[in-house]
Amino acid sequence: MSKPIVLIAEELSPATIAALGPDFDVVHVDGTDREALRTALATADAILIRSATQLDAEAIAWGSGLKVIARAGVGLDNVDIKAATQAGVMVVNAPTSNIISAAELTVAHILGLARHLPRAHASLSSGEWKRSSFTGIELYEKTVGIIGLGRIGALIAERLRGFGVELIAYDPYVTAARAQQLGVQLVSLDELVERVDFLTIHMPRTPETLGMIGRAQFAAMKPTAFVVNVARGGLIDEEALAEALAAGEIAGAALDVFVQEPPADTALTGLDRVNVTPHLGASTAEAQEKAGVAVAKSVRLALAGDLVPDAVNVAGGAIDSYVRPGLPLTEKLGQVFAGLAAGPITSLDIEVRGDLTEHNIEALRLAALKGVFSQMVSHPVSYVNAPLLAEQRGIEVSFTTEAVSESYRNVITLRGVLADGTPVSVAGTLTGPKQIEKIVGLNGYEVELPIPEHLIVFSYEDRPGIVSTYSTILGEAGVNIAGLQVSRDSEHRTALSVLSIDAPVPESLIDQLRVSIDASTLRAITVPEI
Repeated sequence: MSKPIVLIAEELSPATIAALGPDFDVVHVDGTDREALRTALATADAILIRSATQLDAEAIAWGSGLKVIARAGVGLDNVDIKAATQAGVMVVNAPTSNIISAAELTVAHILGLARHLPRAHASLSSGEWKRSSFTGIELYEKTVGIIGLGRIGALIAERLRGFGVELIAYDPYVTAARAQQLGVQLVSLDELVERVDFLTIHMPRTPETLGMIGRAQFAAMKPTAFVVNVARGGLIDEEALAEALAAGEIAGAALDVFVQEPPADTALTGLDRVNVTPHLGASTAEAQEKAGVAVAKSVRLALAGDLVPDAVNVAGGAIDSYVRPGLPLTEKLGQVFAGLAAGPITSLDIEVRGDLTEHNIEALRLAALKGVFSQMVSHPVSYVNAPLLAEQRGIEVSFTTEAVSESYRNVITLRGVLADGTPVSVAGTLTGPKQIEKIVGLNGYEVELPIPEHLIVFSYEDRPGIVSTYSTILGEAGVNIAGLQVSRDSEHRTALSVLSIDAPVPESLIDQLRVSIDASTLRAITVPEI
């Protein structure tokens, strides 16, 4: 078998290639060359990018076999996550790779503002010696306000404590206990902007955070205050910042990120009181290597069919070794469930009982949905887009767990209701040292049989001669019955037969069986090997 193809669309470290290992064919392509990218994506299983390659909906559609997009960095502005999710493509990044580098650059910018370092350097480089023009301030006993006390904000607080500053922060999602642990006082945004000597922002860019530092905030700040943005362009209103500097409302700013990169004009980059860098937050050798190695490991996991902790468009996380054998079982149960369903599904409950519930089993929910929809839609289904498919079809999905399992160590059951009110269910387990996948329940009937590739399931009024009738019909048609199990409901005088057969049967034969035994339900199901 040929190896999966991994595209490297931008320059990445040798350690990244080494982390992929020998199990893949690595192909290099210039991600900025759209035609070359189109050709390469046609056969790719995964692609590793940085910030230059644009993986929009068009490019994602070129990769019909694409399973994972890996961004060696934090931002995903150049990836259409919605299009990737709809296509079933996992998107991963390296969210912690640059946090130290970004924190250190923030501290560097704060120090640069305090001591006028860029302007002093430029003056001396031009032959001037103007010591008195660049009198700065000490950080000691100044107030630094951190907006966003996440991983980077916490690192900045940790590093600035050594300068003897007063640390305050605004973050509605951080507890007072966590802030106290970091040596930071939590305050409101209004109080923060009024008190700070230095303000640094570390928030994600969302509709709610765009422009969150604007005219009102600048007007409330001290005229001696400085602002720093090493996070995302647009968190600080650039037009309002230029106006505040011109009006003397604040003393200066340091920017590593901009709304448009490179900036379209010099409204900010040309000002003496603004220190600027060209988006260098992650531009250290260490951060680049950590990012590349992290996403290479994620690609290995994704192409092995695992969930990836750093996937941004799929829930789940690392899969415990005890849970892993349950994934193919659950996916096959989903396929059987879809095969039993004779119409649209309105609700689906995935129930897990037994020892499995002691672990993170979110992956089992995804596996069930993947199995169900792989039988219902023509395009590829993955852990990524299976929940979206359920949502788009208005299927109410629930996931329940129970530590006690009476008959087996673990049982996974899928129960649902069709649009006409018909209930459908299938249950399965793993048995013995070899962890044999078995069906142990079908539509309320107890059975126990290994999951075959082809099976016929039918229910009927319990009466003599039924087994011989369908055995004769199949035998005369040349269909071999590899296994047979009958389960009875004595109270309602009904029975269910499950047949394992060696090959799929034509629809005409299914119709003949249905009529011959007067079956109330009869479904032929194929369960592909996973």
